[in-house]
Order: sequence, then structure tokens, then C-alpha cells
Amino acid sequence: MAWDFSTDPDVAAELDWIRRLVVDEIEPLDLVRTRMSAANWRAVTEPLKQAVKDRGLWAAHLDPALGGGGFGQLRLALMHEILGRTPSAPAIFGNQAPDSGNSELLAVGASEAQKERWLWPLLAGRLTSSFSLTEPHTAGSDPTGIRTRAVRDGDDWVLDGHKWFASNARRADFVLVFAVTDPEAEPHRRASMFVVERDTPGMRIVRDVHTMHHPYDGAATANLGGHAEIRFEGCRVPGTHLIGAPGDAFTLAQKRLNGGRIHHTMRWIGQCRRAFDMLCERALSRRSHGRLLAEHQLVQQMVTKSTIEIEALRLMTLKAAWTWDHEGPKAARQAVSEVKYWGAQVLHDVVDRAIQVHGALGYSTDLPLEEMYRLARNFRLSDGADEVHVAQVAKLALRGHTAVEGWPSEHIPTRRAIAEQRYATWLDLP
Repeated sequence: MAWDFSTDPDVAAELDWIRRLVVDEIEPLDLVRTRMSAANWRAVTEPLKQAVKDRGLWAAHLDPALGGGGFGQLRLALMHEILGRTPSAPAIFGNQAPDSGNSELLAVGASEAQKERWLWPLLAGRLTSSFSLTEPHTAGSDPTGIRTRAVRDGDDWVLDGHKWFASNARRADFVLVFAVTDPEAEPHRRASMFVVERDTPGMRIVRDVHTMHHPYDGAATANLGGHAEIRFEGCRVPGTHLIGAPGDAFTLAQKRLNGGRIHHTMRWIGQCRRAFDMLCERALSRRSHGRLLAEHQLVQQMVTKSTIEIEALRLMTLKAAWTWDHEGPKAARQAVSEVKYWGAQVLHDVVDRAIQVHGALGYSTDLPLEEMYRLARNFRLSDGADEVHVAQVAKLALRGHTAVEGWPSEHIPTRRAIAEQRYATWLDLP
């Protein structure tokens, strides 16, 4: 088995270009985004998006036939490590959530007519989208319990139900809705996927649900998609708005989730790196009790734990991406769940240590750490709660082992008796 930790020179050159654009152009823009109207934001970022397109890096998660770069998971992972440094970078590269995952779903499940209507405009940035699965009164970690119904009525479907945490729904041109079409079917064949376009009668955006990241209305939410609560009340959509076949919703949803978890984790690593750099800078700049913070053993422990955790997470995630590229998504399932579960914890812990080293300044809004911390807490819930991934990893890991009757397989007296028989000729027995 060959081991190679180097990056292809051509890929490395692209990564250098991405880093310069993110650090020199996008990070400064994010500092003043809340003072721009939506129109001004588009005007400022459109040239950056065009530069990305000219470079062949737009929507790189998709196959070339869909207008993407066909990068594969490993190259995407390296790219997302850089994009994760700042919130707006993914959108300027055409792979922001939820649009990136929705485009992958439509690419797999949509008909040619549906692609013309929704996928191609979405990829070109002319449309925006939302994904609506979670409901307020059912466990988000178990989609088999959703209650939103879609009933066939002639050539149409009629949706009734209650959703929330639908990303970007208030501003989206269309919403991909997960709804039960056959309650008597097997649990993972009960639901179907529908496109509901903006202003469709019967779809009511109740409000944006405020979160720890954006706890109230204000400048910070003016140009950003929130997490909407939606009521579907006799919402009629044409039969042509069904994506795939009835019962395909679970299969389609997994198309948008699994690969995205690798991208998320690499973006978290980018955030970790930024927080870690801030931690180290502060440790070398601030003095306490006659010494630099970097000379205090507890701070040294924070530095050491952080750098080891970041590097270990990075290697695990790149291995998950490599496995996906070379052996397929199924072979990477355990690795993807491992990095998603552990990555959210590492991000939280590294940011927390950086805040601690900065003291009150780290807790204030004068540094980006407090926002990183609030957002990090979300990732232990979104795209599968920690507990779901723990169960998945345990189930897959246990498949490689079998139960035994009687003594454990490593029971020393039992094994010694077998060894004594095998090597009896050479033993000096009393």
C-alpha cells in the first residue's frame, strides 16, 4: 500500500490562488457585509464570483457535465479547508449550503425538464434554494417520524404540515420539501421530495427562528438567509414538481448529506486554524505573572492539545475523502461519521481555548472568536446530531467483530494451554 502526503503541484497552485482570494478579498468584505444592502453585496461580490468561474473553480463539487470542476472529494476537502476561514467564501465559490447540497440532489434525481427549470439557474447563481426536512414536533434525528403529508389530487399534490429550521427559506426562490406520500410503506420509503416555488399559495413563511448564531433581528441577518418556520396549508403543487419517484426522498437526501459532511469538516479545520493562530499570537504577546502566557504550562497544554487535535482531524478527514474517491461512498460511511462527530467537538474545543487565552477580549465582539463559538455549537446538531453519528460509527465498527462463548478470545490461561501444546518439544517444563 502506497502512502503519499504530498499535494499535486497543479492543485497546490490552485490552492494558493484560493487562499489569496479568501484572505485578501473575502475576509475584509465579511467585516463590512452588515453595512451593505443586498444589491450592493451582489455588486461587490459578482466580480469575485466571475474570477472564480474564469479560474474553473466555480461549483467544483459537481461533475463537469453539470458545470462544475469534478474535483473529487480529496481536492474539494483541501479547497474547503481554505474556504472555511470566513463565512462568505463558499457562496463566492458557488458551493454554499444549502444550494450546494440541493444542486447535488437535483443533479441525481431531477428530470431534464426539472434541471432546466431549477438546477441550471441554481448553478449559475440566478436562483437560490432551501431544504425543508425538520419539524418542530418530531425528532430531527429520525426523519421517519415526519408528519408533513402530500396527497395526490388529480395531476397535483397537496401538502399540509409544519416545518422549521428550513435554511434560507425566507429568501429562497424554491424550497425542497420532504413529505410523506405513503404512510403504510416501509419507513424509508414513505416520503417523497417536492419543489415548492416562492409565493406558492398555501406555503406560508411564519418567521425566521432565531438561534445562538443570530439571536435576534438586526444588521447581522439583513443579507443572510435564516432558518425559517413554514406552514403548508393546502399547498398545491403540480405533479411535475415531484423529484424522482414517490418514496425516493430518503435516498435523495443522503445524496446531499454524506459528501457535504466531509466539506463541512474541512471548513471547520479552516476555522480551527484561524482560531489556533489567534491563540498562539496571544500567547506570545501577552504577559501574566511576570511571564509570557506561552511560558505557562497550562497554556502550553492548550497549544499542544489544539495542534494535535487539528492535525489528527485533518488527516482523518482527508483519509475519508480519499476513501470516497477510490472506494466509493459506501466504503467511506464510517469515516465520514467519525470526522463529522469528532470534528464538531474539536472546533468547539479549539475556539474555546482561544477565547480562554484572550480572556475578556476573546469573549467580546472585538474578535471573531465569540461568533465562531456560537456557530460551533450548532454543528453538534446539524447534518446529524452527535448521537446519530456515534450510533452509526459503533454499528459499523462492531460489524468487524464477532461474539464468543465462554472465555474471551484473549483469555491468557486458555491461549497459554494451546501454546504449550504447540511448542511442547521446546519447553522446559517442571
